[in-house]
Amino acid sequence: MEFNEQVLALASKIKLVIFDVDGVLTDGGLYFTDDGREIKKFNVRDGLGISLLVKTGVEVAVITGRNSVIVAERMKSLGVSHVYQGRMNKLETYENLKLALEITDEEVAFVGDDIIDLPIMNICALPVAVGDAHDDVKSKAVLVVDKTGGHGAARDVCDLIMRAQNLSYDFTATQ
Repeated sequence: MEFNEQVLALASKIKLVIFDVDGVLTDGGLYFTDDGREIKKFNVRDGLGISLLVKTGVEVAVITGRNSVIVAERMKSLGVSHVYQGRMNKLETYENLKLALEITDEEVAFVGDDIIDLPIMNICALPVAVGDAHDDVKSKAVLVVDKTGGHGAARDVCDLIMRAQNLSYDFTATQ
């Protein structure tokens, strides 16, 4: 995906990328087994992008309105330590996270898909909407990625941040 100079300039200052989960890191569907357990499908490329951001020193967080053991496990496996679930008031969590990390709105990117995400998108430096986001969310976004939630949209954002900041991860280094 190509990014314009304004988006690259904003991305060059980002220290924290926050993702919504349902509709951003997943396709937004709710899937249940016959015995009532919830399951989610995550994109492996999105996961690699997130883990690379973490490994290169960019803070990554998720703030989601739903609670899910699956989300906690997936984020743990990617190295994401800032996981906030059951947060219908995402703005309050956002403000507390900024204080804890000692960062400003100008250093935050937020990736969302629905109107519950607008309060943060209205104040962060780099509001991003996935390709299948609600129209109101798209209208507030500085960037609307081509890909849809759960299908590589998060990876595009991770690639943008890494490109804008000249970040890379050495896969040949001893693990």
